[in-house]
Amino acid sequence: MAAELTSTKLNPESHIILDQPLLRLPLELARRNFKTVQRAVEREKEYVIPAIKEAAAASLSNTQTPEQTLAALDAMISRMQSLKRKMEGLQEEEKKIHSQSRKRIQHLETLHKIPSLADVKYDQWSRVRLDRLLVDHMLRSGYSESAKQMAQDRGVEDLVDLGVFTQAKRIVDSLRRGETKEALQWCGENKAALKKSPQNLEFELRLQQYIEMVRTQDKSKRIEAIIHAKKYLIPNYQAQNSDIMRAAGLLVFTQDTRAEPYKSLFARERWKFLADLFIETHHELLSLPAQPLLHIALSAGLSALKTPLCHSAYTSSSSNSQSTSTSVCPICSTELNELARNMPYAHHSKSYVESDPIVLPNGRVYGKQRLIEMSRNMGTVKPGDVKDPTTGQVFHEGEMKKVYIM
Repeated sequence: MAAELTSTKLNPESHIILDQPLLRLPLELARRNFKTVQRAVEREKEYVIPAIKEAAAASLSNTQTPEQTLAALDAMISRMQSLKRKMEGLQEEEKKIHSQSRKRIQHLETLHKIPSLADVKYDQWSRVRLDRLLVDHMLRSGYSESAKQMAQDRGVEDLVDLGVFTQAKRIVDSLRRGETKEALQWCGENKAALKKSPQNLEFELRLQQYIEMVRTQDKSKRIEAIIHAKKYLIPNYQAQNSDIMRAAGLLVFTQDTRAEPYKSLFARERWKFLADLFIETHHELLSLPAQPLLHIALSAGLSALKTPLCHSAYTSSSSNSQSTSTSVCPICSTELNELARNMPYAHHSKSYVESDPIVLPNGRVYGKQRLIEMSRNMGTVKPGDVKDPTTGQVFHEGEMKKVYIM
């Protein structure tokens, strides 16, 4: 009884390991929102305070007319009103982030109130998490509209990151179309954070702009490309020395060259490279895992179940017409067999096999008494024979061999 209670006791901490991005992303978004507010206030302060002092000094010294003083004050008021509107928008964004964080914390807090894995509330909580994982997978796969619809139907909009992934998809799509404008705008908005990133996304985007100018073979565009390189590429000479030297070499080659590395630089596949680099940088900046959470959860579950016999020649009942089994090992199923192939085997310190294990000629192991009873209940074999419930093969009881657990 004690063992049963131990096996069904819920450990919330082990579940929350997978759900760390649930709280990390709102925290990162709140931090970025605060930095945006801080920069806007600092920028306006640097303009307004000197302007006020200048207007006051000019008014006292009578170096400008009252109309000019009023015009200067009106300009300052207009800028402050613009700042106010911007602050109101950022405040609404902050409220939305806090609301999402509150609901996500409540979702995780519910788990700590569930005492057992057998509790019906745990089943309900797990269904919500599965919905989250599916929406996350759909967003990462590019099915934004379907993900949005599912999130609305399941009521998990605040537990998934629709806005973040939708924005990222829009930028990825623009890069795949051969456009750098939106990606460079994103780099500008995250300039401070990108300085700490090992991925030099902005440099690669500027390099691509340079490549597109050189590709045209137009003389004026080549001059424009040289000016562009001096402005955006040369400042990175110390960090990107080899790339800049290759970029300079492009000036004497055409896009149909077979010489490397210039052929690769001119190749259209570079746009896919830029899209993948953006995704990698974006996820790193927002503390998002590189893989979908669904894959991580499946990998952990498959590794916990996998044994050397799981990749045998006999598959699940879903694809084997001879199989009469309704209880299918997930690793042996055709749906997950390939995904689990590279997973490590589970480490089991205790054996839970039946007390009278035997092995059939086909290599499958069953409890002897249970196998005989199942064969008799099916009524499709002669006395003294047994039927493998998974493959449907029939063997004589004398062909069974006793298994000894070491």
